[in-house]
Amino acid sequence: MRWCDLSCPEASFPQEEGVDGAGSCRTFAALYCSKLRRLVAKNAPCAVEKAQGAVKKRGKRDGG
Repeated sequence: MRWCDLSCPEASFPQEEGVDGAGSCRTFAALYCSKLRRLVAKNAPCAVEKAQGAVKKRGKRDGG
């Protein structure tokens, strides 16, 4: 299982100012995932893996 943190090559600091109200002090609670092209929760299970797992489960349920 992968985790969403800055060791992931898809993760970066959010570019928007004040995403979490911290301004520029980097006490952020979100990262930008370039693969999903959206903000994701920092230190949570990988949202990409979660999305891929949902697609696989849906395929099995639909007979794929």
